[in-house]
Amino acid sequence: MKTLKTKIVFTFLRHFLYIMDYRQRILEEAAVMFRTYGIRAVTMDLLARHMGISKRTIYEVFTDKDELLRGVIRWMTDKQKDLINRTLEESDNVIEAIFKILDIMTEHLHKMSPAFRLDIKRYHNDMVNKLKEDGEIPYYKENKEIIIQGIKQGLFREDIDIEITDRCMQEVVRMTSNNNDSATDDFTNEKVIRDFYINYMRGISTQKGLDLINYYEQQHRK
Repeated sequence: MKTLKTKIVFTFLRHFLYIMDYRQRILEEAAVMFRTYGIRAVTMDLLARHMGISKRTIYEVFTDKDELLRGVIRWMTDKQKDLINRTLEESDNVIEAIFKILDIMTEHLHKMSPAFRLDIKRYHNDMVNKLKEDGEIPYYKENKEIIIQGIKQGLFREDIDIEITDRCMQEVVRMTSNNNDSATDDFTNEKVIRDFYINYMRGISTQKGLDLINYYEQQHRK
């Protein structure tokens, strides 16, 4: 009886590890293909052929393409969260961290094809909005903590309203993703993120903060 239970547990664990291994592989490959070709262009058949596995294997892990896309977006945001948290921990101050995070956001946008962004906005915007509401999008979730740390470090003014400032800075970030025009529009490039966000940051900064902003802007231009 004991041997039978051990076999059952071993079989379950082996199947679980098998599923988890394929889940990770599928998420990584699907993320690359979605970002490169767009969501609609990547079918389950195409993904399976690209990975050299059967379509049935994919459906054993993900019931449909929508579930796969949700998994991909969550996986991508988890990676961004880890990167942002590591950046905050390793930076000397929040101004330095913000400039690094802006670089991360810009690189993230550049890796996404126009087709991917357009598909998200036209067909899956509700899914992304739900992740934002749940605090799953890292740029929104960490913003308030950055403001609080900036005040503690003497870089942001103590008289600012944290809640209002947080909302305003979030709206600046949203401007880069809420545009429905073509990918060549200015609202999807680095200029909007930096010009609007950094100039707003100047308005809430102390002299010490302004000096750091000027320093990191010079470093960025180099």
